[in-house]
This record gives sequence, structure tokens and C-alpha cells, in this order.
Amino acid sequence: LIPYFIKKCFSHFLPSLPENKILVAQRPLLTVTNKNATLVCNYTYNGTGKEFRASLHRGTDSAVEVCFISWNTTKISSNSNKEFNCQGTNYKDKVIFNLWNMSASQTDIYFCKIEAMYPPPYVYNEKSNGTVIHVKVFFVLFLKETPVQTQEPQSAIPLWIMVAMTGVLAFYSMLITAVFINYWQKSKKSMYHQSDYMNMTPRHPPYHKKKGYPSYAPTRDYTAYRS
Repeated sequence: LIPYFIKKCFSHFLPSLPENKILVAQRPLLTVTNKNATLVCNYTYNGTGKEFRASLHRGTDSAVEVCFISWNTTKISSNSNKEFNCQGTNYKDKVIFNLWNMSASQTDIYFCKIEAMYPPPYVYNEKSNGTVIHVKVFFVLFLKETPVQTQEPQSAIPLWIMVAMTGVLAFYSMLITAVFINYWQKSKKSMYHQSDYMNMTPRHPPYHKKKGYPSYAPTRDYTAYRS
């Protein structure tokens, strides 16, 4: 009776705690490097609710509900937004949201909302500071070694044109050679005919040149004067 009496006396001086109040605490930042995130929503509740609903919301205005989980003493159900891969699990004083295959575009601030659905009165937590989920995506390039194939340079001129040009050049080469041989043979014959005409002018022996005879004068026959 004494402790009860003391508690009753001092109860007038202690502030009374409001009933059916839910408080939520979240970590301020969560960095994701492997596309998977685990967000823990710790909460306290001093009411008598038996049916609850916990949901995860995205954006400063909490406009997008990512996923939710609801439970009571006998049943648990959950659902996820089609743009997210999310699953919620409830414990005694916390709700854990697991997200996987997240993309960099899903980097944003996320809020936990805890609701006491039944029995009345319906209550939910005041908006917390939220958790910024920063999704980092690393791109890894795998370079496969492939043998270097050397390609022969392709000629800009088609093959048939090159064959035709080669044939024309060969024909003109043969024609020029034939003309040159024909001209050379004619020149040789002309030189041969000119060599048939011999100079018939008599020439003195070398010893007569000392007497002053011109080279074109005929040689005298001195035997005619001896008779």
C-alpha cells in the first residue's frame, strides 16, 4: 500500500504520456553499392492496437508508395510497387524493408510509415526525417582478347579494268616494238645500198704525193716516151 500511495501522490506532478502514439526512427543515409538495400524502421507504440500496416514511401512528399506489409495476430500480407523489388518483414519493435536490383535512378529519400489500423482509434506516426538511399552503380568492362585479322587492302579499281588496261599496254608495247624493228631493218638496207657505189677516181700511190700532183690527176704512163 505504501508504494501505491507514493505513486498516487506523485502522479499529479508527473506529465502523463499520450496514449496511441507511434514514433519512428530511421538512419539518415544508406549507401548502396551492390544494388541491394536493407532499410530498418524502428518504432515505438504505447497503444493497444492489434492490426498494423507499415509502408515505405519515396520522395520528399511521400507520393510514391514503394511497398507495404500488414499484419495482425493471425495473418501477414505484403505487396510491392511494380517499379521496385521490395519485401517487408515485421518484428516486435521494427519493420525491415529489403530492396534489391536497385538502379541509380532510384536514389532518393525514403520514409517509413507505421499505422495502427484496429481497434480504434486509428493512429500513425508523424513524418520522420527519412533515409536517403544513394545507389551507386559501377560499370565493369570485360575486354575479350580476339585475334587480330589482317585484311588485304582492297584496290579502288575493279579487277576487270586492271586486266583491260594491262592488255592495252601490252598491245601498244608490241606494236611499238614491231614499228621500231621495221624501221631499223629499212635503215639497214638503205645503208647497204649506199655502200655499193664506189669512188672510181684514180688515186696515186703515196710516194707520188711528194711531186706535187693533185690527188685527182691521172697517173702518167712514162713507157710511151722510151720508144
